[in-house]
Amino acid sequence: MDTSLFDYDLPPEAIAQQPPATRGESRMMLVPRDGGGCSHLRFGQLPGLLRAGDCLVLNDTRVIPARLLGHRPSGGQAEVFLLRRVNAHPDIWQALVRPARRIPAGTRIEFDGPLTATVLDAPVAGKTSVELTYAGRLEEVLADVGITPLPPYIHRESALPEDRERYQTVYAAEPGAVAAPTAGLHFTQAVLAALDERAVRCVFLTLHVGLGTFAPICTERIEDHTMHSEPYRVSAEAAECINGCREGGGRVVAVGTTVVRTLESCADQRGHVRPGAGETRIYISPGYRFRAIDGMLTNFHLPRSSLIVMVSALVGRERLLDAYAEAIGQGYRFYSYGDCMLLI
Repeated sequence: MDTSLFDYDLPPEAIAQQPPATRGESRMMLVPRDGGGCSHLRFGQLPGLLRAGDCLVLNDTRVIPARLLGHRPSGGQAEVFLLRRVNAHPDIWQALVRPARRIPAGTRIEFDGPLTATVLDAPVAGKTSVELTYAGRLEEVLADVGITPLPPYIHRESALPEDRERYQTVYAAEPGAVAAPTAGLHFTQAVLAALDERAVRCVFLTLHVGLGTFAPICTERIEDHTMHSEPYRVSAEAAECINGCREGGGRVVAVGTTVVRTLESCADQRGHVRPGAGETRIYISPGYRFRAIDGMLTNFHLPRSSLIVMVSALVGRERLLDAYAEAIGQGYRFYSYGDCMLLI
């Protein structure tokens, strides 16, 4: 399929630059998978749209303050953007560094506090490996030194203090992501409690979201796109609950594309989800037969992205783009800090 088929026009003012004033106050478009018109609701109405016995699957990854601003031995400024840990002892990460042409292999970058980064390889397009040296626990060090990474379409010079809380789900538990699983940003403890009262089971898995989630499809045909890889983990308890939901006639609803990627990577041909950990490069496009999910809660995605292609596979490309056009006309807020849609 031609990549241009997944394009659409979005007014710049529709891109949310801030989260809603209060978490959970987002709008939600209901898109029935079996056809029919879209409904315009509030996110707080989600529990009433699910049934006892349904299973909502959420990604409990935690965004780390991955942007580090420091200086080189010459005194010049340097930035290290941690992408992914590749070794714990010594603590080595894949990272992006700037200015790359002034940071050769062996450069030692110092930050405020007990943290330094030694560049191990000559950067290629800014990407390299760094070894971190610090005192204490890295999570605590990064909390003091690091800056919350924000998506490239949020046009601010730097993150604000409130971003550290709002660009994080209320149930985030496993540090390792450099981008939030944004469909989960709408949830509050009150909504989770309401789901529990309706006997809707909430189950957690982990997929650490990387920068590849923002990468556009640059090929002329979507089939020629090379998908990025992300690490995931599904516990035996989570898999048992998901499989039990299906066997009992309930619906499995994924909160976000990251959950879809994980479940579809772990499911066999019968839709049975297997526990375990690994890497997924799954690329879901129209024609794909979903095995593990019955519905999805998701935000509105960038044109020409693998994410809009994935959602098109669930409800159809034309139907999805019609829904996007309706959302634009209705003044919905788009992307990470924006509104959401429920496809069920």
